[in-house]
Amino acid sequence: MRFMVIIKASKDSEAGKMPSQKLLTEMGKFNEELGKAGIMLAGEGLQPSSKGARVRFSGTKRTVIDGPFTESKELIAGFWLWKVKSKEEAIEWVKRCPNPMEGESEIEIRQVFEAEDFGKELTPELKAQYQRQRDQSARNAKEK
Repeated sequence: MRFMVIIKASKDSEAGKMPSQKLLTEMGKFNEELGKAGIMLAGEGLQPSSKGARVRFSGTKRTVIDGPFTESKELIAGFWLWKVKSKEEAIEWVKRCPNPMEGESEIEIRQVFEAEDFGKELTPELKAQYQRQRDQSARNAKEK
């Protein structure tokens, strides 16, 4: 099972405040543990929403909204993509994580859909397309 582990933004992260050397060291050690355990597939911090944009869809119309976005509690400051046996295992790993922000913070855990989760709606043709896309993504990651 794959899970996206989402680090919620704070006022400080949205203001562009960089983590302390102590936190970077602690997170580096934690990421090494995840890697050695074979769990971490990807993980990165994100720039503040002031450097981002959203695209709103309404039928065929597309509207671009430039950041910053106002509600920092609903924004993402970083993420991991993990492969674990269960949600409970992901929770246990998150509980070992250093606090990613000064003061209170929150990390959200969301399971990633796998092809088989879509049932009969995912035809053999669509399943082959899904696999080609995953294979291409893996090749792209190796080329960077």
